[in-house]
Amino acid sequence: MPNQKFTNSSHEEIALVSHISKSPAEKWFDWLGQFQLQRYSNVITLLFALYVRWTVGLNGYSGYNSPPMYGDYEAQRHWMELTIHLPINQWYYYDPQWWGLDYPPLTAYVSWICGKIGSALNPEWFALDSSRGHESLENKVFMRASVIILEFIIYVPGIFVFVNWWLKDETRKKKARHIFVTLLILLQPALILIDNGHFQYNSVMLGLTVWGINCFMHDYDILGSIFFCLALSFKQMALYYSPAIFAYLLGKCIKTPRLGFVLFLKLGFIVVATFFVMFMPFLDSFEHFTRVITRIFPLQRGLYEDKVANVWCAVNVVVKLREILDIGVLINISSVATILAILPSCIELGRTADKRQLIYGLANSGLAFFLFAFQVHEKSILLPALPITLLILDEPLFSPWFINIAVFSLFPLLKKDDLVFPCFILFFLWNWLGSFFKQSGQPTFIKLIFWASHITMSFLLVTEYKLSPPKKYPDIYIVLNAIYSASLFFGFMLYFNYKQFAISTNSINLKTKKE
Repeated sequence: MPNQKFTNSSHEEIALVSHISKSPAEKWFDWLGQFQLQRYSNVITLLFALYVRWTVGLNGYSGYNSPPMYGDYEAQRHWMELTIHLPINQWYYYDPQWWGLDYPPLTAYVSWICGKIGSALNPEWFALDSSRGHESLENKVFMRASVIILEFIIYVPGIFVFVNWWLKDETRKKKARHIFVTLLILLQPALILIDNGHFQYNSVMLGLTVWGINCFMHDYDILGSIFFCLALSFKQMALYYSPAIFAYLLGKCIKTPRLGFVLFLKLGFIVVATFFVMFMPFLDSFEHFTRVITRIFPLQRGLYEDKVANVWCAVNVVVKLREILDIGVLINISSVATILAILPSCIELGRTADKRQLIYGLANSGLAFFLFAFQVHEKSILLPALPITLLILDEPLFSPWFINIAVFSLFPLLKKDDLVFPCFILFFLWNWLGSFFKQSGQPTFIKLIFWASHITMSFLLVTEYKLSPPKKYPDIYIVLNAIYSASLFFGFMLYFNYKQFAISTNSINLKTKKE
């Protein structure tokens, strides 16, 4: 297929990137070029990304020294423990009250590999049952390193490939932008704070998704579908992307009826085959398979977890939905709301099957799920954050703006994990490197909203620091954070939907001018 990315005029493209032409990060890469050191820029970028991740990892994490249940660190460690000691038919049954396995099979397989390697280094780290709550320094180093190694194997190379494709039509003079954009994406603070701070392996799921996107960009749709199925098989949250990817691939099939029908059959077969391979050890009985599914989708946990910055948590301040409605009704309401929210974007994406629109479609689908879906938690904001971060050059104002609000929405979680200091350092480092607060060429009204949102965010943080919450409302700051962030996320969803449709309009106008 022809390249569908650059549909705007050259003047519009220049305007998109002009605001960061004098950022500290780009000045640094220009300096390397002056001394003929630019060939080392990739290595320097990787080393700096590694340094930032490892430094964040020196701080606290979920459940640190917090018995009896600890937190996500213990959950990930425990899954390594149970997968290497128990037969596979017990993985989803064993003591569900102690961080029972509740992620799809690929997470379990990766946990088994990490557990085997760690157990070879020190069997005490993953001894069955007796290692619960284990927090030795050596084990922490191993666990932190496992996150970074997996990220650098899967996520980081995928980002390099994506940036090379997205900027492939840049002139030779602008080739330095490749590594500059790569640096900004790799230093996106929300993902680093959650994976390398709080402690999770989201970068594996997001990395597999990026590889799927890369394949779609190069028209390797079958391979892209395999990567996305692997992402779903690692974390069920990847479902947030599925409507957009389905709409895009369906649109490609419809555009070329004869070849499209063959592609449709191939895609259907490869999806079924991939999931069959991933779930094969758990298909020995219907009861075993349903056990896995109910562990992966534990609907009994409710409409949302903790105080998440989505619509239902915000509405709950006024109307206690979880108290007045049955869980089945809540599932139906949230499902209908989510479908209605994703429908315009998916219909447009299916109509055009445009590669650039796919990234916007992923952002819109991710935001719709985060805002309206059933059982959302705060870390799910990483799903829309990925495609929005990939749009860092096309959306020089709204991309970093969204990420800043996403980090703010995660603040209550990061505060609980004693990650406030690295949160602020990484937040300011990222914004300084990209000069995101030095916006030019933006409408005054938009810039006023931009600054007002950050001032309000700062006010809430300073107030929380200076004033203790009233005894009657101990969670007032967390609730205000959730409501404020949710309102902005809703605005971002409207904006990115508008931009997705605008791409199609610009393409039509450009085609008309050429004719």
